[in-house]
Amino acid sequence: MCGIVGVASKGPVNQLIYDSLLLLQHRGQDAAGIATAHEQFFNMHKAHGLVRDVFRTRDMRSLPGNSGLGQVRYPTAGSSDSVDEAQPLYVNAPFGITFVHNGNLTNWRELREALFRVDRRHINTNSDSEVLLNVFAHELQLATTGTSLDENTIFNAVASVHRRARGAYAVIAQIANYGLVAFRDPHGIRPLCLGSMQTEHGTEWMVASESVALTGCGFTLVRDIEPGEAICIDHDGNLSSRQCADNPVLTPCVFEYVYFARPDSLMDGVSVYDARLNMGEHLGDRVAKTFRLGEIDVVMPIPDSSRPSAMQLAARLDLSYREGFIKNRYIGRTFIMPGQAVRKKSVRQKLSAIDMEFRGKNVLLVDDSIVRGTTSRQIVEMARAAGANKVFFASAAPAVRFPNVYGIDMPNQKELIAYGRDTAQIAEEIGADGLVFQELADLEQSIRALNPAMKNFESSCFSGDYVTGDIDAEYLARLSSQRSMPATAGGEMTTDNKND
Repeated sequence: MCGIVGVASKGPVNQLIYDSLLLLQHRGQDAAGIATAHEQFFNMHKAHGLVRDVFRTRDMRSLPGNSGLGQVRYPTAGSSDSVDEAQPLYVNAPFGITFVHNGNLTNWRELREALFRVDRRHINTNSDSEVLLNVFAHELQLATTGTSLDENTIFNAVASVHRRARGAYAVIAQIANYGLVAFRDPHGIRPLCLGSMQTEHGTEWMVASESVALTGCGFTLVRDIEPGEAICIDHDGNLSSRQCADNPVLTPCVFEYVYFARPDSLMDGVSVYDARLNMGEHLGDRVAKTFRLGEIDVVMPIPDSSRPSAMQLAARLDLSYREGFIKNRYIGRTFIMPGQAVRKKSVRQKLSAIDMEFRGKNVLLVDDSIVRGTTSRQIVEMARAAGANKVFFASAAPAVRFPNVYGIDMPNQKELIAYGRDTAQIAEEIGADGLVFQELADLEQSIRALNPAMKNFESSCFSGDYVTGDIDAEYLARLSSQRSMPATAGGEMTTDNKND
């Protein structure tokens, strides 16, 4: 999982891209990078760290140009510490291309082998993003006749990428002496949207993972990039688009709405905030069927993403709502941190309990999801230590029982607390007096109710059904085995270094 952005402007874009990456920082806190195009040159700076730490004044001055792209990423198991695997990535042929990618290819090993043996292209890292970049570059080279480049050539190349690549990918590329290209996989698993700004010099364009990056920088959300669609924006600001996939079907990742996206974003026509309110409505019905409401004194969210669901749940059940935990906003997300020991330490640093809100009360804690259970267990312990009489727990998402292979870092099924356990056993494992999970049908309906045209979802981590049709037990076993291996700088990884 990561955040990506591309800008085609009438003036310098370095500050615009920097500001948009700040707005996407929640999607990745491990590394950040920007690449701009100026005259006949690409300029790039990337490093490990938060956006505010990666870019200094001297770095910004070294990024001239009226078009560019950027990315923030979070680390995954097996990730190399090499900054070479941070993005943007670059190849010099054909034309010269810089490239950012959000998602994860499920057939990247086969593609890497074909690139080496058939396409005669060298891959210098273990990143599936570098594989995807080289597949795009190779198909662009095959589609080009002569030395000129136009949108039809680019669209044909993207169509060839769709035929070769499987998995999740939202991509923004910058082609030297042409402009920006953006495209989304035929399932639209990862989000990508388009915004515009009218200026006295003409229309400026921005493409980003979430609408909040657009609106926060003064752009107006135009629409989402459709599954399988590609758009081209040349240096004069002319935009063209084409559907490049044979059978595109919108199947967005449901976990984006549960956890990753900011609540003030619109994704595929759905307000993330409203979707989370709906999740609270459905979860409230589940709570009412499972617990005796007279036993619950107060409802409390685990900040921040569960707050809308908790508020709506409390309102629906006519229960008191309180903020019992204070969050230190300078600690990263524990779910996406590498290593169990780091996550355990981080939970205590990230949250602190207000004792008076817990003392002598039966508390219902609401979280967006339970993945490994590390955070949930420690939060229950904190509530009891603060004086709670009983601690009940409700998850706005169903039990996570299967690996996600499309860009979320939970590829080892045995790491999931729900693996091999029923709800009562999970409650015992996290130390709760009772536990309720959202039903998958209710979760999907929470989103679909806001956009009835959205028929399908990528919900594999809950259901075990993988929309690309190429994931079997052997594939998952290989992922699990590789994840169990110690990470080395040059070792093979479970998936891409920045996305999952």
